[in-house]
Amino acid sequence: MAGKWPERQAQATNPGRATATDFRPGHSRPDRSRLRAAWTLALLTTLCAELTFTAVAVPITWLLLPLLLVMYGAGVLVIREAVVRVGAGWPGLVVLGLAYQVAEDGLGLQALTSPQMYGAADWGLRAFGINWTYWESQIGVHVVFSVLLPVMITDLLFPGLRNRTYLRTGGFAAAGALAVAGVFGLRGIISATEDPGYHTPWEWTVTYVVVIALLALLALRVLPRLRSQNKIRPDRQAPRPVVVGFVSVYLTMAFLTTLLPLGLGTTLLLGDMMSQPLRLFVAAMTAVPFALLVLRWRSAHNWTDSHRLWLIGGILISHTAFMMPASLASAFIGLITICLEVVLLMALGRHLRRREIPSSPPQPRRQTMRNEF
Repeated sequence: MAGKWPERQAQATNPGRATATDFRPGHSRPDRSRLRAAWTLALLTTLCAELTFTAVAVPITWLLLPLLLVMYGAGVLVIREAVVRVGAGWPGLVVLGLAYQVAEDGLGLQALTSPQMYGAADWGLRAFGINWTYWESQIGVHVVFSVLLPVMITDLLFPGLRNRTYLRTGGFAAAGALAVAGVFGLRGIISATEDPGYHTPWEWTVTYVVVIALLALLALRVLPRLRSQNKIRPDRQAPRPVVVGFVSVYLTMAFLTTLLPLGLGTTLLLGDMMSQPLRLFVAAMTAVPFALLVLRWRSAHNWTDSHRLWLIGGILISHTAFMMPASLASAFIGLITICLEVVLLMALGRHLRRREIPSSPPQPRRQTMRNEF
């Protein structure tokens, strides 16, 4: 018992951080449950990031599922595991999500500098060899759809593992190796197909590596020391869940349509009404206040799983609807996709309600919920 006391003390002082006991089988949940959570996160990441977005307009994306699962699934699993191990919480997820976006779009797809990739240089600001509009759009897409939403959904499905690691050290290393292989796969398959013969200038490659290293250092070394406990504010009240959903739909669509052509085609929604630099500013002024608003809501005393589901649903539905104008087929596929999203989120809502104990009186939210969004 005496040998275990320091670990318990560390967990008490930093409850968001995994301790050595988290890696032993049977510590809190059977290994099978942790593996189910890991596979769930990997699949959800691929679904949220690509299969409910790009695949709506380009159904052939489904053929790339193995590669996408390796790149998205393994990459985000590594991010989540690293954050839980050091107790960096949601800020750590956001910062490593930024690093993940640079690795995928900069080192893998080479889309941040390519003058041909996706036609981004034609509909967005390109300066100093960088597709700035594309870069900003993908920051929002990958941080939210590749990282935050899948982790939120997985936490709802496996609440007992919210602050626990899914993988042991060997599995963590294997996932990391797969994520690196996924980056090379993007470069050797997708980048080579979309822009044959293109190679990112070496100075930008070095810059990407330095940026990734600095972001990783910030997330894994600095943030765990700076994080304070998330306090619930009794004086704050979140709006009704349906309001959260509609606000999420509107602001997500506003961000996407400001930066990207509808359906990733050739036509921007606002045409020439805004200059390209102004688009970057307007999109940032949409995303940042939205993030601050969500942070305010989640500190409210009445923030519940129902609010989380409406937040997730609003963002996902808007994300999918954005791709529907690409073609008649895209409209049909997108409509089916949205219906499936609604049905599955409703099923998750019923599952969460059944999991509650009706006989227990409502309990106030805890004052410290380090990794709960």
